Amino acid sequence: MSSDLNIVALVSIGQHPKSGRARRAEQDARAVELGLRLAGERVQVLHAGDAADESLRQYAGMGLKSLRILQQSADADAVVALGDYLNEHRPDVVLTGVRAESGESSGMAPYLLAEKLGWPLVTRIADIVSIENGEAQILQALPRGQRRAIQVRLPFVASVDMAATAGRQSAYGPGRRAQLEAMPWVETADSERTQWQHAPARKRPKRLKKVKATTAAERFKAATAKSQGTGGRIIKDQPAVEQAQAIFDLLLEEGVIR
Repeated sequence: MSSDLNIVALVSIGQHPKSGRARRAEQDARAVELGLRLAGERVQVLHAGDAADESLRQYAGMGLKSLRILQQSADADAVVALGDYLNEHRPDVVLTGVRAESGESSGMAPYLLAEKLGWPLVTRIADIVSIENGEAQILQALPRGQRRAIQVRLPFVASVDMAATAGRQSAYGPGRRAQLEAMPWVETADSERTQWQHAPARKRPKRLKKVKATTAAERFKAATAKSQGTGGRIIKDQPAVEQAQAIFDLLLEEGVIR
């Protein structure tokens, strides 16, 4: 593998699924891990946002000497800033996570960056086997542990799947000693995001029928077997008002409506 490869790993601020606390994002940490394996300490880790966020040092604690931050406010469009930076520096490989753990979490960043740069995009990769003569041999993650071999020419954008090697443990000391290079960068307001309305998530209604099958055969049998009702009553010949009231009472009982 060439020693002069220019690899950039894009990172975001993660969010713990239980506590909600800021942390390094799992998929982004895998992207950094892959970049470290391919280029060692020469991999460049890039973030667009607030340089004062302490969770960025969890990435630095993976063995990085520095981490570059494009200064952006919370209302700025990070994709525009990242695209302009990458278009100016022209790396060979750009690694990202599949989707962020906080913010919009739309999973569109790799697609928008690849479109802006005019580069091919390889989604959900598990590994980059080799890069030789301007071509990369890639393993793409598929369902049920399967892999697909892909060959793509440099430069390209790749989103790293959870099937990739997990990020190494972050060391506190090296993370504190690493340099966070904050770069002032032109901001572009995210006009679409400013028009959104945010509201707390509503509790989803529970399913009327719960299948406790654990194997595919049991799930198929539960889906095709004739159901035997217990404790029900026939309302076919009842007046429409009584039929509607019976359906309404059932929905209330099951918690579908309140």
